[in-house]
Amino acid sequence: MPRSTDAGNTADADGGLLDALLDGIERELPRAVELRHRLHAEPELAHAEERTAASVAAELPVASRTVAGTGRLALVGIGGIAPVAVRAELDGLALRERTGAAFAATGEAMHACGHDVHMAALVAFTRAAHELGEALPAPLLAVFQPSEEAYPSGAEQLVDGELAVAAPAAVVAAHVHPELPWRAVALDPGAVNASCDAFAITVEGEPSHGAYPHRGRDPILALAQVVVTLHAVLGRRIDPLSPVSLTVGVIEGGSAENVIPARAYARGALRAHRPQDRIELCRTVEEVVAGVAAAHGCRGTVELTPGEPALENDPSIVARARQLLADVGLTTAGEWRSCGSDDFAFFGAIAPVAMAFVGLDGADGFAARPLHHPELLVPDAAVGAVARVQAVLYVAAAHTAAAHAAATP
Repeated sequence: MPRSTDAGNTADADGGLLDALLDGIERELPRAVELRHRLHAEPELAHAEERTAASVAAELPVASRTVAGTGRLALVGIGGIAPVAVRAELDGLALRERTGAAFAATGEAMHACGHDVHMAALVAFTRAAHELGEALPAPLLAVFQPSEEAYPSGAEQLVDGELAVAAPAAVVAAHVHPELPWRAVALDPGAVNASCDAFAITVEGEPSHGAYPHRGRDPILALAQVVVTLHAVLGRRIDPLSPVSLTVGVIEGGSAENVIPARAYARGALRAHRPQDRIELCRTVEEVVAGVAAAHGCRGTVELTPGEPALENDPSIVARARQLLADVGLTTAGEWRSCGSDDFAFFGAIAPVAMAFVGLDGADGFAARPLHHPELLVPDAAVGAVARVQAVLYVAAAHTAAAHAAATP
């Protein structure tokens, strides 16, 4: 797809590089779409992406190495300076597909989050970058990450291992999203996704027959009050202008309708954009569980399992990438942030990061469905859209890294 002829861009070196990458991507798209179909038809769950990784590796223009169990890293370009890493995810979801596509998966797993499209796009972009060789301003490190959808997180494993050794100048990614318009990209600075931590509550009471409730201490009643209080108290603990979310998704307890049990359990998730709110959410859950349970004559405890941090997009990379989006035939969507979470945020511990969200709503033949829905079928045209956004992010990150290096004494 040709760039726009805006006079402010035609003489720009970044624009010339982007033109060359776009030309290469266009040549690679038929092959990438065919790969997407194969990946979609044979999804694999987290920690088991063996065939998926092998299919991707067979299409790469350079040798890749296995990392974090089933992941792959491939380096394109001349070493000696820090690479720009571009990430795609390998794993599918535990869903039975209901799209009716000719290349639909037939088992109990499905690519219902666009990971097949992200992988195929990154292969196309990597092949296009390889054609440029020494003309690349920074090496490209293609990161095919395992286990995005389940713990232990593949991103966290890479941050604690191979990617930290590679020391990238930046890590960037593009993710499809059905709620955004086709040909629009959401790319904003600062927190765009929330942190996500899991909690497990145990309330211990005193069992009794339901006919004599005064002789026991009811953990189910106490837990019910805990759930209500948690949702109520957040509005008095967290700034209402700061996005947070608390979900109690599981409640368990008892085995007979006329018996007060000894214990009751609940599990849920906490999400926040700001680090201080993340800390306050965890503290609030522990205080409420202990206090409300005690008021009912029970004992309440909480087990917290830290998850991914909030995803903080680097402002410099975002600013440069937004300038380049028009050059690939895409527009900038309005400000878009969510309380969704992604383990991509772990990469922020070792380098500046930026994730763009690529819109699908309105694409030819696309039936609007949310992410993780068994009827979600991302259109083939999204392979090219994601690859072009990956190229934009790579160019922006390389530009920002070079500017930072030039300004550093």
